[in-house]
Amino acid sequence: MAGNDWINSYLEAILDVGPGLDDPKKSSLLLRERGHFSPTRYFVEEVITGFDETDLHRSWVRAAATRSPQERNTRLENMCWRIWNLARQKKQFEGEEAQREAKRHLERERGRREATADMSEDLSEGEKGDLVGDLSAHGDSTRGRMPRISSVDVMENWANQHKEKKLYIVLISLHGLIRGENMELGRDSDTGGQVKYVVELARALGSMPGVYRVDLLTRQVSAPDVDWSYGEPTEMLNPVNSENSMQEHGESSGAYIVRIPFGPKDKYIPKELLWPYIPEFVDGALHHILQMSKVLGEQIGGGQPIWPVAIHGHYADAGDSAALLSGALNVPMLFTGHSLGRDKLEQLLKQGRQSREEINSTYKIMRRIEAEELALDATEIVITSTRQEIEQQWRLYDGFDPILERKLRARIKRGVNCHGRFMPRMVVIPPGMEFHHIVPHDGDMDGDVERNEDSPSSLDPPIWSEIMRFFSNPRKPMILALARADPKKNITTLVKAFGECRPLRELANLTLIMGNRDDIDEMSSTNASVVLSILKLIDKYDLYGQVAYPKHHKQSDVPDIYRLAAKTKGVFINPAFIEPFGLTLIEAAAYGLPIVATKNGGPVDIHRVLDNGLLVDPHDQQSIADALLKLVSDKQLWAKCRQNGLKNIHLFSWPEHCKTYLSRIASCRPRQPQWQKSDVEYDNSETDSPGDSLRDIQDLSLNLKLSLDGEKIEGGSNLDNVLDTEENAVDEISRAENAVLKLSRGVIEGTQKAASAERADNNVGPSKFPALRKRKYIFVISVDCDTTSDLLEIISTVVEVAGKDRDAGSVGFILSTALTISDIHSLLISGGLSPTEFDAFICNSGSELYYPSSSSEDSPSGLPYVVDLDYRSHTEYRWGGEGLRKTLVRWVASINDGKAEGQLVEEDESGSTMHCYAFKVKDPSLIPPVKELRKLMRIQALRCHVIYCQNGPKLNVIPVLASRSQALSFGMPSGSSLGVASLHHP
Repeated sequence: MAGNDWINSYLEAILDVGPGLDDPKKSSLLLRERGHFSPTRYFVEEVITGFDETDLHRSWVRAAATRSPQERNTRLENMCWRIWNLARQKKQFEGEEAQREAKRHLERERGRREATADMSEDLSEGEKGDLVGDLSAHGDSTRGRMPRISSVDVMENWANQHKEKKLYIVLISLHGLIRGENMELGRDSDTGGQVKYVVELARALGSMPGVYRVDLLTRQVSAPDVDWSYGEPTEMLNPVNSENSMQEHGESSGAYIVRIPFGPKDKYIPKELLWPYIPEFVDGALHHILQMSKVLGEQIGGGQPIWPVAIHGHYADAGDSAALLSGALNVPMLFTGHSLGRDKLEQLLKQGRQSREEINSTYKIMRRIEAEELALDATEIVITSTRQEIEQQWRLYDGFDPILERKLRARIKRGVNCHGRFMPRMVVIPPGMEFHHIVPHDGDMDGDVERNEDSPSSLDPPIWSEIMRFFSNPRKPMILALARADPKKNITTLVKAFGECRPLRELANLTLIMGNRDDIDEMSSTNASVVLSILKLIDKYDLYGQVAYPKHHKQSDVPDIYRLAAKTKGVFINPAFIEPFGLTLIEAAAYGLPIVATKNGGPVDIHRVLDNGLLVDPHDQQSIADALLKLVSDKQLWAKCRQNGLKNIHLFSWPEHCKTYLSRIASCRPRQPQWQKSDVEYDNSETDSPGDSLRDIQDLSLNLKLSLDGEKIEGGSNLDNVLDTEENAVDEISRAENAVLKLSRGVIEGTQKAASAERADNNVGPSKFPALRKRKYIFVISVDCDTTSDLLEIISTVVEVAGKDRDAGSVGFILSTALTISDIHSLLISGGLSPTEFDAFICNSGSELYYPSSSSEDSPSGLPYVVDLDYRSHTEYRWGGEGLRKTLVRWVASINDGKAEGQLVEEDESGSTMHCYAFKVKDPSLIPPVKELRKLMRIQALRCHVIYCQNGPKLNVIPVLASRSQALSFGMPSGSSLGVASLHHP
């Protein structure tokens, strides 16, 4: 009954703080609500997480048995029932997650068996077994993979081998505040280690022999609450003068931060709100790369464009963008997740405070996970910091199975057919660091203090006095933690461990660098709750004079903070529940600080290389205290750890990171845009920058919003089997007609003004399809109706209204549908429209691109259209072909098996083409949504887009690089001068 006593005391405490749990607005399981700390919810959480359900029930029975007319007893009974109900809900969530995990495991095993069965050749011994137990599956041990750069001669030899190369590399990191100097790390949850990593990676790559230019693309932010520097369009990253003098090796244009305007113009928003604006960024980034490739071609390419050798996305939002850009440009893609959505979802669900729906609402977690899946579909290489990330995090994704990945890789090495299956290559490359400027401090605090007293002119860095003012005895060794105030950083457990270990308190001080803050009330609710909890713990254990927690520090102060800790013979600690890598551990080692770190994640690999400290269970408070006490009290152990760290630290240098990085890029099959073969160079002198084309679009009130065939729609979300009614369809027709009338007036006015400046037709160079590239404005009629009469009516309306000023030759039309080219031809003929009225036809949901032709002799179909063979070759990338078709046929059989309704799905041979497998759907409401079929394909390592068309009765499966938006970008490579209107009807 002891448990009951504790429960009763908590219930009494809940009553003491007053009502709050009965508030219907506070009925979620998120017990620490954003905005303020709720004592009521704190007590409820303690009850739910700390006691068995039977104890809760006994407390309720006891409260009911002793019930009296007094209001307090009645409230106590009601409170017991409510808390019991919350506890049962928590168990229900846990049970649902367990069932979901079991289902996922079965799906993965079934998909693996089917994929292996399709690949009918016998497996070699090298293909058998599990990846987890084989260190060679993703490379040798860390020590073997990172030879130390020990001499200038080694670097010079490597440089001589690569100096003739002139590579252009594009990095993408969208959220947070990114600049080259004085980075505001810790300002918010979006401006952390990733920002530092990508900036230093760009700078280091820009200094490498063989690399001509590096562009780090990010968001331009011109908001009143952030510094003006984040609104600058470009910023050159000044190279770091290293001991290897890499700038002497070869010519280089350098590294730049390029800020692309997208999203709210005057507002800095968190990453969870950026998803709707990803297509806007892709348009701007595509224009920048096209322009830069042309400029670089003039500088070093002999007039031929210099395309990026790779596009590297960092985090899910950038991975989504990089996948689209890689597909549009046909260049290799790299991806780094930094922190993965599925892992975060798993961690939050284990905490049991929020349901899956609440988590998704707060973090947009499902959109983030789908972006990571899309990145897996398109990327060549996934760069991780540790093996733990591969084995425990990436294996949670539908698009990556470590066992199947190993089998596919073995087959590729043997030259055996993989039947259209593909897995990205997982590569471990630890982040780098610059060490040339670091001079480890060899003195001690006592000696330095005495010398300073003798020489008053010797000044310490300002941050030292800012920290030491907290301490009653600043000479004691300093335990240093450097992390933002985030619950997952586990700083509260560190403070508890320090406060409850008297020997540790007597021997050492504790310094907490938790970012920058002014007023706690102005911080985000999550960060504020962490800081408040720490302040309460300091008061609880009476740690005044022993714990420092300065409110402000600059990025330039961080080296001095490390030096101060090393000077006092202190220890650096990272107690995070899980750490994807742990760059601060490397930084600390470079300054001669031994480390105590979490055993979950990257610190395991870092410790294996450096051997300069101890690993602990972050949940074990006593283990943390014991490790710290051991390092602080044992001077021989401290000195050994310090020496090991300094000896091995250059294994994590940026030059070594970049050498491995560039070697991985070199292993990718080179790819470049197919449409560069065209000799058309239609020059529009009015368009010299991204801003010009964006202004054209804005002035015309036109936006490229491709909500096509269930693909990405406005908001960056996915359309999974969304079906509209016929009544809505009629309204959409009316709205579409009105929109066309309004838009066309603006286009025609602009056309009349620009007509005198248009080039004559005979001035355009020879080309297969010159008309499309000559247009000043293009109407993209993107229609997908369930009746041909509606579709024809929309097309006719647009052509009639916008075509009144066609004589100037500056207005063109592109028709984009889910129909085949033969169906389109029949439709146009029946409506009295000529194919020559259009400049291009995007067919089969974007899997085919056609142009009108005056003759049908060269067309295999006998129709007056010519297929774009370059686009067809482009979309062949990762197309599963017959292996994909067999899997789809097997899926159709499983759907139809045993159904009383008959054949729910059947193959549509007439609607299928080389790069589009079409199926007819009898009743869309009876078959699984798109996401289920997409999951099935990914589990079997098949990369494709799955799309429901024509209001649901048609299903198209097309290549991963094919879509209506991609076809549009492909058809207009010089499209920066085009204002595009896109109309969609469901």
